[in-house]
Amino acid sequence: MTQMKCISCGMPMTKAEDHAKGDPALDYCFHCARPDGSMNSYEEALKGMTGFITKTQGLDDAAAQDAARAMMANLPAWKDR
Repeated sequence: MTQMKCISCGMPMTKAEDHAKGDPALDYCFHCARPDGSMNSYEEALKGMTGFITKTQGLDDAAAQDAARAMMANLPAWKDR
């Protein structure tokens, strides 16, 4: 399987389980999917990425949200946002 990156958060997807619903045909990861398999909204993705940055990089919420917005602006799902 060719490595892809999630169009919503940029996470590398190296195996089927990394994709939403374990389906390699979907171009977003399981973190960016709702229980029904549809992709999270921008707001949901921003909240998740902000939390991830806060937890892993120790930034406060405002700085983490700014960083998340900047990263998301370069991702295919959100580049026109």
